[in-house]
Amino acid sequence: MNNINEDDFEFSKGEHHLEGLKYVVFGLGNKTYEHYNKVARDVDEKLTTLGAQRIGERGEGDDDKSMEEDYLEWKEKMWPEFARVMGVEEGAGSDSPDFKVTEVDTHPPEKVYLGELSARALTKTRGIHDAKNPYPAPIQGIRELFAVGGERNCIHAEFNIEGSGITYQHGDHVGLWPSNADVEVDRLLFSLGLGAPDRRTAVIDIESLDPQLAKVPFPVPTTYETVLRHYIDISSVASRQTLGALAKYAPTPEAGTALTALATDKAQYGAIVAGGCLKLAEVLQLVTGNPINSKPTGENTTAWNIPFDVIVSAIPRLQPRYYSISSSPKLHPTSIHVTCVVLKYESEASGRAPSKWVFGVGSNYLLNLKMAAHGEQAPLLSEGGVESVTNPIYAISGPRSSYQGETGYKAPVHVRRSTFRLPTNPKTPVIMIGPGTGVAPFRGFVQERVALARKAIEKNGEDALADWGQISLYYGCRDENEDFLYKDEWPEYQSELKGKFTMRNAFSRSGARKPDGSKIYVQDLLWEDRAAVSEAINEKRGYVYICGDAKNMSKAVEDILIKIFNEAGKNGTEELKTMKERSRLLLDVWS
Repeated sequence: MNNINEDDFEFSKGEHHLEGLKYVVFGLGNKTYEHYNKVARDVDEKLTTLGAQRIGERGEGDDDKSMEEDYLEWKEKMWPEFARVMGVEEGAGSDSPDFKVTEVDTHPPEKVYLGELSARALTKTRGIHDAKNPYPAPIQGIRELFAVGGERNCIHAEFNIEGSGITYQHGDHVGLWPSNADVEVDRLLFSLGLGAPDRRTAVIDIESLDPQLAKVPFPVPTTYETVLRHYIDISSVASRQTLGALAKYAPTPEAGTALTALATDKAQYGAIVAGGCLKLAEVLQLVTGNPINSKPTGENTTAWNIPFDVIVSAIPRLQPRYYSISSSPKLHPTSIHVTCVVLKYESEASGRAPSKWVFGVGSNYLLNLKMAAHGEQAPLLSEGGVESVTNPIYAISGPRSSYQGETGYKAPVHVRRSTFRLPTNPKTPVIMIGPGTGVAPFRGFVQERVALARKAIEKNGEDALADWGQISLYYGCRDENEDFLYKDEWPEYQSELKGKFTMRNAFSRSGARKPDGSKIYVQDLLWEDRAAVSEAINEKRGYVYICGDAKNMSKAVEDILIKIFNEAGKNGTEELKTMKERSRLLLDVWS
C-alpha cells in the first residue's frame, strides 16, 4: 500500500474510497512540540476525504498536561454518539479479565524470572544487547557534580560497554532500566494482602486470555514481588481510569465511595491525587484511612481484595529512562557517560493528601548507585519540620545479585539512536544552547571535535584548525560555585580547540542582572551576540542545537532566533521553519 497522502493512493484491492467505514480518532501529542497531533489530524482529514464517517469529535491528548484527562473527557462525549451510530448499548459488554494468574507450587527455581529483563539474561547466554535485552554495564565511575552539602544532586555516571557489542555516537541516548523503590514495592504488596514473606515470593504464571488483545507484558513465571519491583510502573501517579476500575474491590463501603469520588470527580482527583502526586498504593491507603507517610506494614495498611490480573491489566510496564549521552566515542570508545539531575521535591498538602516527598525513579536509582559506590548513607530530609525521611532505597544488586560484583555494581542499559549530530565538516559553525543538564550532549559534541582536532594537529601541525568553524556553547545554571556542570573541563577543551570553542554562561542567581533587575538567561546571551549569531547562521550556513526544557527555554530561544532573523531582513518564522526542515536547527528537548 502506498502513502495515504499521495493523490494516486489506492488500497491493496484497488479501491480508492471508504464509503461505509466509520471510525473514531484520538491522537497523542504534546503542545510544546511544533507538530502537535499532526498524525491524528492528517489521518482524520484523509479518511474523511476518502468518504469515511468519523463518529464524534476528534480527540487530542496533550502529554504536557494530562493525556488521561484529555482521553476521558473525549471518551465521555464520544461514547454516547458511538452507541447511537453503531446501535449498541453502553455497558452491554462483559467485564472479562485480560489475564489468568495461577500460583505455581513446583517450578525449577532457576527458570523463575526474578527481575531479569530477557530470556538471555535469565540463562546467561550471549546475544545482541538492545531494548529487548539490555546490557548489565559495569559502572566504572560515578560521582556528584553539584557542590557538596547542597540540597540538590546531579550524578555523572560512566557505564563500561567494553566487550558488549554496543556502539554509540555523540548525540545518542542511553536507556537505563531502573527498578521501583523498596518502600513502594512494600506499600502495594501490603495493600494487596501479599506482604507476608511466603506470599510476596510465591511463584506465579500469567496467561493471556486473548493474545490478540493483550499480551503478557513481562517474562513469566515470576513472583508477585518481582512484578511490582521490576516489571510494572507502580511509581507513577494513579490514573482516574485505574481508580474507577478498582473501586468495587474496596474493603469497606466508605473506601469504595471515596475511591469512586476520586475517579469520577475531575476537580477532586486533580487536587488530591494529581496535585499530591499520589501513587496507586498511596491512594488505596488514603481512602482507607492508612498513613501514607509511615513505613508500610501489615499492621498499618489495609488489604484490598484486588485480583492480581486486574493489577497487571491496569498498570503499564515499567519503562527505561532515557538520558542524552554526555560523551563521545572518539574519546571514550568503551564507556557511555550520563549526566542526570536527581528529581526530588516536597509536594504541598492538598485536601486529605498530606505533604510528602516525591522522587524520580531513574534519577534516584542512580543516586543509590552513587551512594553505594562511595559508601554513603541516604541523607535525611525534613518533613513537617522533622528530619525523618530518607531518599528511597532500591534493590541495586539486581535479580539474584547479578548487578553486584567484586569490583562494584552494574546497571542494565541499551542505546537508542538519534539524529542529533554535528555537521560532518568541521568548517561549519555550530551554536549550542543547553542550560542545566541540557549541556549533556554538548559535552559529547565538544569531545567529538577535540578528538578530531588532536588528529588534525598531529597530521598538519598547530595551524590545522585555522579554517575550522566556531563552536559556541550557551550554558546556564543557578550559581557558578554550586551547579556549574563540568566547570573544570571546559577550559581544557577551549585550549585544545585553539580558540575555536567559546562558552557564554548565564548564572540566574549569582550572575549579572539586566538594567531592570531581572535575571539573565541563555536566550538573553544569544540576543547580546545577535550579530555573530546571524553571521554564523545566515552567512556561514551554521547549525543550531537546542537541548533542555521544551516548554519554556526552547520556546524562548526559538523566539530570539526569530527576532535575529527578522533583524537581518528575513521572515523569521519562515526561516526557523526552513532550518528545521533542512536539519540545520535540531532539538533534543523534554517537557
